[in-house]
Amino acid sequence: MGLLYTKMKIFHYRDKLDSLSPDVKTITPPVQIRIKPTNICSHNCRYCAYRTENLQLGKNMDRSSHIPKAKIMELMDDVINMDVKAITFSGGGDPFCYPYLTDAVKLLAGSQVKFASLTNGSRLKGEVAEIFAHCATWLRVSMDGWDDESYSYYRGVGKGEFTAVMDNMEKFRKLGGKCYLGVVLIIDEYNSSRVFESIRKLKNIGVSNVKVSPCIVSNSGLENNNYHKPFFKGVKEQISKAVEFLGDENFEIFDAYHELDGKFDKKYTWCPYIQILPVIGADLNVYSCQDKAYNLDNGLIGSIRDRRFSEYWFSDKSRFYMINPSTACNHHCVSNQKNRMLMEYFNADKEHLDFV
Repeated sequence: MGLLYTKMKIFHYRDKLDSLSPDVKTITPPVQIRIKPTNICSHNCRYCAYRTENLQLGKNMDRSSHIPKAKIMELMDDVINMDVKAITFSGGGDPFCYPYLTDAVKLLAGSQVKFASLTNGSRLKGEVAEIFAHCATWLRVSMDGWDDESYSYYRGVGKGEFTAVMDNMEKFRKLGGKCYLGVVLIIDEYNSSRVFESIRKLKNIGVSNVKVSPCIVSNSGLENNNYHKPFFKGVKEQISKAVEFLGDENFEIFDAYHELDGKFDKKYTWCPYIQILPVIGADLNVYSCQDKAYNLDNGLIGSIRDRRFSEYWFSDKSRFYMINPSTACNHHCVSNQKNRMLMEYFNADKEHLDFV
């Protein structure tokens, strides 16, 4: 298997790269779209960035919002006809709480558009699980607790929910199909000593991949680093141990647990990834990225409430340069390192390109 988490994927889309600059008039379709079909969730995670008041993500989110059935089906038609390459369903809420998810992915399953989803795993069963198992590219379950009691503490759910979610994942693997089942293990001070133990449990039920990531507790990179500092070394040691003793050709451990400065500070003045990977919220607004979703003041780039997405996307390229990351995005940004790489690509001196 090739590299799943490489930042170099966009360089396989030369036409897209050539269209990104403000100096180019051409608008091409996004490579990928992240769709948040509902803000309803069956869990209430204590650290959820969409529900934590001191974090900018989700600050204008209405928890009751969801995309109407007619609109999601229209949107599926648009992404298929626009030749969008992939769709990821995410939150807001849990996509598997969305009543029309099955209808939407049935359309995608019969098209060229690849699809995937993030989920808490509580509703990973029935027909929608069958469709994902056999037609989706990947599915990633978010986890934190290591047993029923700790899981209830993290997520505000009844006892036994951890066991139920683990059982759902194990049964999902037994459905067969091509879907790559991963877990993101979100680390804070309470589970920091349980990393190796949790990874081993997940391997035992047949998960293909575990991504270890830090819990975001602040809009400041320094404050996040200071929070994780007391247990940072111990977590890294457990990840290394897991890679050595548990990793193999059928089970990957991806270490995304690192200091967060590189995801906060930005010196560039426009964001290439707005055109590569935009976000459509359950409120039918289009946002610049997943880190600014439901931010109406500096994340909103348009609305599709009264127009088709295809009409909106190709109508005005200037909207893609409305946000200046150096002043408006001094918070966590999953695309920051990718944008830095693209800016270096764009700024290469054309007179010296041949001197490779």
